[in-house]
Amino acid sequence: MLRFLLPVVCALAALPSISNAVASDATYLLSPGDNLTVSVWGEDKLKQDVRVLPDGSITFPLAGQVNVAGLDATAVAKQIATKLEAFIPDPQVSVVVTGTEGNLVYVQGKVLKPGTVHMSGQTSVLQVLSMAGGLDKFADKDDIKVVRLNGTKQQILRVDYSKLMSGDDMTTNFLLKAGDTLVVP
Repeated sequence: MLRFLLPVVCALAALPSISNAVASDATYLLSPGDNLTVSVWGEDKLKQDVRVLPDGSITFPLAGQVNVAGLDATAVAKQIATKLEAFIPDPQVSVVVTGTEGNLVYVQGKVLKPGTVHMSGQTSVLQVLSMAGGLDKFADKDDIKVVRLNGTKQQILRVDYSKLMSGDDMTTNFLLKAGDTLVVP
């Protein structure tokens, strides 16, 4: 009987780590243009609404400049708390994302509505093309690409639109990241 229960117990023990991995993938990462409310428990004068600057930082009283782009709200709270420890014993910092205006992708070229698209969650190439009104009748379906900035380098991701539309191969229906540009020649 023990031989049969051991695999079940091991599988159940692994569940928390699996659910944590899924939860961490869904965490929202901050981008320039996002809005935050930062507060410190017991310090009403330190409650502020701030916007992430184009360089990816915010400025908070006593903490100074804090680089936040690419971090989640919990990591930002920890960074601010660390900087405040010189002034406040054991600061309890809360960071709430109040606006995701920096969560934009850009669509240019032969679509019906080129411009910016606000992503309210995970958004794929096909979803962004749909939000841009679809392809223009003169669009080159075989040369669609995503331009992504990785650090200081640009990465080009080629989209196989024909296979996406036929449903044969969805591997190029990339999940877009803030700042990506979808080019439809």
